[in-house]
Amino acid sequence: MLPTAQAPLPTGKAVEVFFDGDCPLCMREIRMLQRKDRGGRIQFTDIAAPAFEAGTYGTTQSELMARIHGRLADGTWIEGVEVFRQLYTAIGWRTAVAFTRLPIVSHLVRLGYHLFAKNRLRLTGRCAPDGTCAVPHQT
Repeated sequence: MLPTAQAPLPTGKAVEVFFDGDCPLCMREIRMLQRKDRGGRIQFTDIAAPAFEAGTYGTTQSELMARIHGRLADGTWIEGVEVFRQLYTAIGWRTAVAFTRLPIVSHLVRLGYHLFAKNRLRLTGRCAPDGTCAVPHQT
């Protein structure tokens, strides 16, 4: 469930992305977005940072860790594939975003992201030797 809308983003920001800074694969994507965001339209928020407090945003750490979340300029929350669409639009990749909205492609992209999010900790080598994968919690 998405948190309720928050205050708008700072002027000039189109989207805020809440990312797991401890996830190596996630960080590759975030670094690419940071390089491509020449207009400064993306606000990057690391949910793995020690000072991050999920409660400030009306949600929990576990909820944010389960799948990618973002907020639009007006404070509306988004999650999953829509976050990537908004991020890619912010860096000018409108053609790629339009392609992901085609009916069959949209379904495949959502399914692919769902599978990734469900297995993200395992795929990025962040599970215990016994195979348990627990979402890191902030104190």
